Amino acid sequence: MASDVCKHCTHAACLDVCPTGALFRTEFGTVVVQEDICNGCGYCVPACPYGVIDQRRDDGRVWKCTLCYDRLGVGMEPACAKACPTESIQFGPLDELRERAASRVARLREAGVSDARLYGESPDDGVGGDGAFFLLLDEPEVYGLPRTRS
Repeated sequence: MASDVCKHCTHAACLDVCPTGALFRTEFGTVVVQEDICNGCGYCVPACPYGVIDQRRDDGRVWKCTLCYDRLGVGMEPACAKACPTESIQFGPLDELRERAASRVARLREAGVSDARLYGESPDDGVGGDGAFFLLLDEPEVYGLPRTRS
């Protein structure tokens, strides 16, 4: 299984190329599309290094994961984290999540899983680090993810 959600990049190219300002960074650090402002140009689609922005066939407007912006606004966690039965999707302060994930990687490596690594947590990865990062057990390309610069 693989996650095909927005990674909420620190340096989000989709924000840079949007001519209407339909994409914006929220007070939570997430990147959201304002559907009513999107003109359907689609510039953001190829700008996304992860290929997670979808475009409607009828009018060209785009949509993507908002990390449940509406839920965050009322103090709730994103639905994916709330509903995940294995708790493999976690939500919280990024520093705490990075620490927890690094500990998990260390435990896996001690158990002989030498390819265990974090993906998207580094500020040197080309997008300044992601707001959503992942524990991988192989090269990023195996999961359909681009290779990072770090």
